[in-house]
Amino acid sequence: MIELKDVSYTYPSTVQPALHRISLSLTKGRCIMVTGPSGAGKTSLCLAASGVLHHDYGGKKEGSVIVDGKNVADYRSLSDLARNVGVVFDDPEAQMIFTTVEEEILSALEHRGLTPEVIEDRLARIMRTTYLEELKDRSPHHLSGGQKQRVALAATLALGNDILILDEPTSELDEHATKRIAEILKNLKQSGKTILLIEHKFENFREIVDTLIIMENGAITAQGIPDEVLKDIHVRGMVLPDFSNVQKHPMAGAGNEPVIQVENLTHCYGDVQALSGINLTIRKGEFVAIVGENGSGKTTLVKHFNRLLSPTSGDVIVNGKNTKDHSIAALAHDAGLVFQNPDHMFFADTVREEVAYGVKNLAIADADTVIDATLADAGLTDSATLYPRWLSRGERQRLGIACVVAMQPNVIVLDEPTTGLDGYEALLVINILKKLQEKGHTIVIITHNRDIAEHCADRIITMESGHIISDSGGA
Repeated sequence: MIELKDVSYTYPSTVQPALHRISLSLTKGRCIMVTGPSGAGKTSLCLAASGVLHHDYGGKKEGSVIVDGKNVADYRSLSDLARNVGVVFDDPEAQMIFTTVEEEILSALEHRGLTPEVIEDRLARIMRTTYLEELKDRSPHHLSGGQKQRVALAATLALGNDILILDEPTSELDEHATKRIAEILKNLKQSGKTILLIEHKFENFREIVDTLIIMENGAITAQGIPDEVLKDIHVRGMVLPDFSNVQKHPMAGAGNEPVIQVENLTHCYGDVQALSGINLTIRKGEFVAIVGENGSGKTTLVKHFNRLLSPTSGDVIVNGKNTKDHSIAALAHDAGLVFQNPDHMFFADTVREEVAYGVKNLAIADADTVIDATLADAGLTDSATLYPRWLSRGERQRLGIACVVAMQPNVIVLDEPTTGLDGYEALLVINILKKLQEKGHTIVIITHNRDIAEHCADRIITMESGHIISDSGGA
């Protein structure tokens, strides 16, 4: 169904190949899973296998890509290829153009020229399969990250392709939703679909993976039956990380003064109530993990800590300041937020300028020393002159943290800081956060990774439907 023969590719204006002599064969009804560190070339592999690199990119191309027995160069266009290959990219929002979830899926069905009766039946089945029935009238752009990924998958399934290429389809999904996607893919494979899957959550997909491929620095460094590939210690650390050795501080925050107080907080997006009467106290020096399913209100809650959102009712008090009475800029010393997608934070031409912006805007003393020290702590000194978007996902995640840390806020809030990272990169980020905690910062992370929450955090807050349903250390 898909065959790559000695494929190499170098993007325009770059020297280092993103792909180096890649060869793989994916036959009907089989599933190949590709994993590896950020910047390894996994997304480039997706773009090559789907024909996007050939039809939509410049750069230097070598080797051949065969889809359904035909070279991608012989397809007239990407639209022609799309009849054979469905692709779900790692940025689901980029694939959405309609005003409701239902319209996104209907568009794909109508594109196939089906009768109204068949369209109605398949729409209902896809909605049910991807658990989107209750969201059908919602705007895709107002959904949580995980909900958006399900919409993108549903729209791709509606195209009816025999070949599916999925670039980290569960990166922003909670454990429950990830298991749903794994079950969907299992059923699709059993129905004869061919699947190329880019993922870090191997355990969730172990049952359907026929071949596991490890990529590093643009090349395949290991491939074969999963159990055989995982015998390599280096590969196991990358694919099956162990957070059990991370040092916890069980008494962190105990007896310290509150740095965040949330009192009867309610927040509504139009007619949708996202938070309902939240009460919460977080103390100085705590490492807090906030967990819960997609759409439970986690991100909505933390956006109130620096006034990216304001309460519909209730109060949020940060370092004694009621956020209603202070601007985002005025709260920057008190609470900093690292977004789920760090790319949303970047606008400067170099890594150093990105970190420098907040430092100089807040007139922090000895700015150059602070900037240099922050870059060193994040392991980015050698990348200081690079354009931020040239960095790997893991490096961009560390840059997002550095930008916030450099402004020296008392509270550092991170939304899914290990999303899209391999085991070694995730451990590196967690160790950076633990060092910040040791320096006296309060750390609040949103995470879907239960291992990180249980082994690294001093306190776990669980949310559901806009409420806090459990708090392992709350007073």
